[in-house]
Amino acid sequence: MRLLRTPEDRFADLPEFDFDQRYAEIDDPHGGVIRIGYLEAGPADGRPVLLLHGEPTWSYLYRGLLAPLAAAGLRAIAPDLVGFGRSDKPAEIADHTYARHVEWMRSLAFDVLDLREVTLVGQDWGGLIGLRLVAEHPDRFARVVAANTGLPTGDQEMPKVWWAFHDTVESVQVMDIGRFVQSGCRTELAPGVRAAYDAPFPNEMYKAGPRAMPGLVPTSPDDPATPANRAAWQALGKLDIPFLCAFSDGDPITGPMEPVLRGAMPGAAALTHPTIANAGHFLQEDAGAELARVVAEFASR
Repeated sequence: MRLLRTPEDRFADLPEFDFDQRYAEIDDPHGGVIRIGYLEAGPADGRPVLLLHGEPTWSYLYRGLLAPLAAAGLRAIAPDLVGFGRSDKPAEIADHTYARHVEWMRSLAFDVLDLREVTLVGQDWGGLIGLRLVAEHPDRFARVVAANTGLPTGDQEMPKVWWAFHDTVESVQVMDIGRFVQSGCRTELAPGVRAAYDAPFPNEMYKAGPRAMPGLVPTSPDDPATPANRAAWQALGKLDIPFLCAFSDGDPITGPMEPVLRGAMPGAAALTHPTIANAGHFLQEDAGAELARVVAEFASR
């Protein structure tokens, strides 16, 4: 596996992003040592909150949540998925599999950071990966916040709007990351913010991760990830840890998953689930302050 590393100067002077960058190294049987970038804010002994982003963003998406969570006494940790942000980027689309992304985040969270009693916050692929971690390592987690995400098995048809995104990523010659993020927001992103989402990808060679992810979503029952995701549903259906849905009111991609999750997760039954108003798919951009308030209150209980 050939790994690319984004030059550090690509991340200089990003707006609203005054955080110390941290790095960890994990061992991978295919790629050797992979470096993963992550952000951390709050007391080292605070309850850990693991903030997992999705496609095609990076930890920059959570910049508005880190300070409020830290102020609540929580230890907020926002990694960059492998292939995104400051993390190393496998150069070929075939290097990316669902199972590898789950393992890469497992290795960071448990082998390197040794996180316990974790509150997961998963949005988009952050939920597809994070919910697998909860199902497969339930002893490590205390709470879950599902925010515009799901856990597809390929047994149900994906929305047409998702297929449009899938087909565009597959066919477009130049993948405009900032434009894709803007299309998932209700608010108008400032030019500097859009540029920050482009920053990890100096050219098309670096975009194997964003190009691969739509093709890794299970869309048929014979998908390689389907058995593991079906097993995860079964495991999650037996867990009674608090499970909060914090979906936005304007996401046509994942919106239908909210009632499914609320009905399937035992730990969701006794909770009042907020709807984050005036927000699209990337609710962290549209309503970051409100999402931070919801997560801080939930994780501090």
